[in-house]
Formats: sequence, C-alpha cells, structure tokens
Amino acid sequence: MQVLIVDDEPLIRWSMAETLAQVGHSVTEAHDAQEALERLSKGPTPDVILLDFRLPDSCDLRLLETIRRMVPTSRIVMMTAYGSQEVLDNAVRLGVFRVITKPVEMGELDLLVKAAFDSRLH
Repeated sequence: MQVLIVDDEPLIRWSMAETLAQVGHSVTEAHDAQEALERLSKGPTPDVILLDFRLPDSCDLRLLETIRRMVPTSRIVMMTAYGSQEVLDNAVRLGVFRVITKPVEMGELDLLVKAAFDSRLH
C-alpha cells in the first residue's frame, strides 16, 4: 500500500514511516504543503495520506481541498494537535476519512491505515 506522510516534524515523520515500512507499506514523506503537492503531482498516487493540519506553509483547509481535487481516490487521515470543532467538522465534510489527535499512537497506525484503505473499497 502506498502511504504519503505530510508532517513538518522530522521525528514524527520518521517514526511513522519506520512503523509503516516495517509492516510492508511503501512510504513517501513530505515536510510541508509544497513538497506534498510536488510529490502528488509526480506520482505514484498514494492510497492513504497522513496529513498534518498545521504546516509551516499551510494552516487551514485549503491544502486539504487541493489534495482532494488532485487525488480524489486517496483516503486522507488528518492529524492535529490543534483545531476547533468547526475545523474538524469541515475537514470531515471535505472528505477526510478520520481526524486523529497528535501525538499519534504508533501501535495503532497500521490499523488506521488499513481501515482507511479498506474504506476505499466500499
């Protein structure tokens, strides 16, 4: 399964990438919105995107909207340590599979990615 991790914190990206790679996922990383959009434009299309809500060059839902247009078949899990209920509701309205609170529980990451992927098939 192809997974794109978008997070500006190197240790979080590395931990998530290592966790997912160990169970057989193909992982690509991006440290900000610009790099994420570049990776999405070049392919391959990820099955699941783990997207931090607050990035140095994006802290609103415009990035989410752009990603939804670019890769409508990808499932997006939004990660946030911030965010009002209104933001979370709007993220779900825009097609986010799930919103999770940081810090991410590494032991549950594979199950979350698999659930997001499986939801594509239904």
